Amino acid sequence: MENKFRVFATCDIGDAVNLLRTRGYEVEVYPKPEPPPKSLIVDKVKSGIDGLITTLRDPLDAEVFGASPRTLKVVAQYAVGFDNINRADANRYKIPFTHTPDVLTEATAEFAFFMMGALARKMWPAEHLTRDNEWGYWHPYLPFLGDEVTGKTIAVIGTGRIGLALIKKCAGFDMNVLCYDPAYENHNYINAIQEVMNLRHARGISKEHNWIKYVPFEEALHDADFVSIHVPLLRPGESPTPTYHLFNERTLRMMKPTAFLINDSRGPVVDEAALAQALRENRIAGAALDVYAKEPLPADSPLRDPTIADRCRLYPHFASAARITRLSTDPDKGMAGRCVQGLIDVLEGNYGGDITKMPFVVNKEAFAKS
Repeated sequence: MENKFRVFATCDIGDAVNLLRTRGYEVEVYPKPEPPPKSLIVDKVKSGIDGLITTLRDPLDAEVFGASPRTLKVVAQYAVGFDNINRADANRYKIPFTHTPDVLTEATAEFAFFMMGALARKMWPAEHLTRDNEWGYWHPYLPFLGDEVTGKTIAVIGTGRIGLALIKKCAGFDMNVLCYDPAYENHNYINAIQEVMNLRHARGISKEHNWIKYVPFEEALHDADFVSIHVPLLRPGESPTPTYHLFNERTLRMMKPTAFLINDSRGPVVDEAALAQALRENRIAGAALDVYAKEPLPADSPLRDPTIADRCRLYPHFASAARITRLSTDPDKGMAGRCVQGLIDVLEGNYGGDITKMPFVVNKEAFAKS
């Protein structure tokens, strides 16, 4: 049976769009790589579309939701995060929005690990040394040394899906792990990792007996060689434990001068000006960032200071940019597949039409029966 639904996608998400078309959907895709102007999104909603596929680049608020609330039935977000969506406005207009949780967990966690390794082993300056034809000799410690990741201590700030996936990878490198989460501590998972660490040591796989534990935030920063951020963006007033500028001038001073900071969670969790200053003053050894307060990263960002370029790695919101993770049409493997499945669930009334039972709908509270 064909479903005569109209959908507008603000970017091309690959073959998943054809899954909708084979079901009878009329799908229009914004053809340019940059985000469409908000006015165009409003016009598409006014034209009577049933569904809207969006990304973190698209600001969605009452202007969008109210443009034609009687026809717009769902917003399907191609991302785990939804900082661009005004949840209160979506709820006011009774428009459910979905996201793509979990399918990018492993890709994002491994990218954090790769950023950590790139910093520690000084891969960027080493490649430039080679490319710029300045590698004139081999020497035990000149012109510089990196440091191993194996055996070091990492602080994982936020132990949700991605934080736990990173912990799993760190355990394989015989790292000790300090965990901090302001909202929920997953002791069952941490105990399981400790059991694995114990077994690796008992069987002679690991020379050292590694450990993992939850600690207060300050202790995590003070004792870690690497600090990796995996918390959601929560602004003051949104939560009793806000994360906006969690890393600031004061908290960055808690880190070791030999420690590295990693962030592929949300940009505003880090005060970028404070981080740049900490790097300039050599108060921490380096940082690697994949997310920023404003994206793309502005030309005048303090993070672009050439005096810190050798210690500050900057990536283009790239952590989930793996082929399967981004484009697989399988909703259990890819963001694209999960995005269209969330849209289909709402438009075709899956789960008995009960939005509160649909796994990818975020704002279920707006549809709970009183």
